[in-house]
Amino acid sequence: MFQEYLAGSADIFSGIGALTTGVIAFKIALGLFRFISAHFLSRALGLTANLQKAGSWAVVTGGTDGIGKAYAEQLAAKGINMVLISRSLSKLTDMARDVEEKYKVKTLVIEADFSQPDIYDNIRANIEKLDIGVLVNNVGMSYDFPEYFAEVEDPNFVSRLLHLNCTSVAKMTQIVLPIMLKKRQGYIINIGSSAGSSPTPFLTLYSACKAFVDTFTRALSIEYSGSGVNFQLVSPYFVVSKLSKMWKPSIFVPTPTTFVKGALATVGVQTTTNGFWSHSVQDWIMAVIPMSVITNGLLDNRRRALKKRANAKQNQ
Repeated sequence: MFQEYLAGSADIFSGIGALTTGVIAFKIALGLFRFISAHFLSRALGLTANLQKAGSWAVVTGGTDGIGKAYAEQLAAKGINMVLISRSLSKLTDMARDVEEKYKVKTLVIEADFSQPDIYDNIRANIEKLDIGVLVNNVGMSYDFPEYFAEVEDPNFVSRLLHLNCTSVAKMTQIVLPIMLKKRQGYIINIGSSAGSSPTPFLTLYSACKAFVDTFTRALSIEYSGSGVNFQLVSPYFVVSKLSKMWKPSIFVPTPTTFVKGALATVGVQTTTNGFWSHSVQDWIMAVIPMSVITNGLLDNRRRALKKRANAKQNQ
């Protein structure tokens, strides 16, 4: 009797094991299919959103450098007029002139320092009557180098980082969303970060802000499901830019132009994306790396940055 019980139990556990293996295999296959579809087949299959149909204007914050500049250029290349918002009027003017000459679209520049909370009435007054189809919430800032939260020297760091990374996303969405809802179409693209996917020590406040962008975007996507307004969270790893302080492109560190070309192909396909195929690969790898390894790497970066700063002071 006992032997029969054991044999029956073995059959049950074998069945459970086979079912579990099948589920895991299915999830892996589904993940690979989604990865290939989003990053390599989306345009060919006609899955990518037609952003031109959403409206004649796009708004890009922080659109004079890095990822923001690449979004502005590639949206303008589609024939969409551009609203460029940043703190440097000279850069805005140069960017607007280049975009108008190269892509034959209209531009509107708005000088605004997103580290300040009192800029949004002026932005609203300038754009609320435009046919806005796309909003790219890109402006942001990070740490100069990995640092203990209590040892950040800039007394205004906390408020500046919160305003640039959180307030800007919420307030710009508050301004633009009613415009899109009224016509029942539009795309709001929020640039997050891989650092927002899980707590990142020594970049603590930046990580927390990008986690806010993540939650904010996902929740709005559900809240306004069926409204015609689409939300997308883009969580990149390193891209060649001043923000990342990485200047040499590679497979895992694309240029902003290359990155945004890949990211735009996922609009309408993925609500959350790493934007570029190699960043999705990195995301899978990072999911299995112990936090201790990540922490030690950040501490090494901190030590090198502090040593470099000390040497610079000595050479002054």
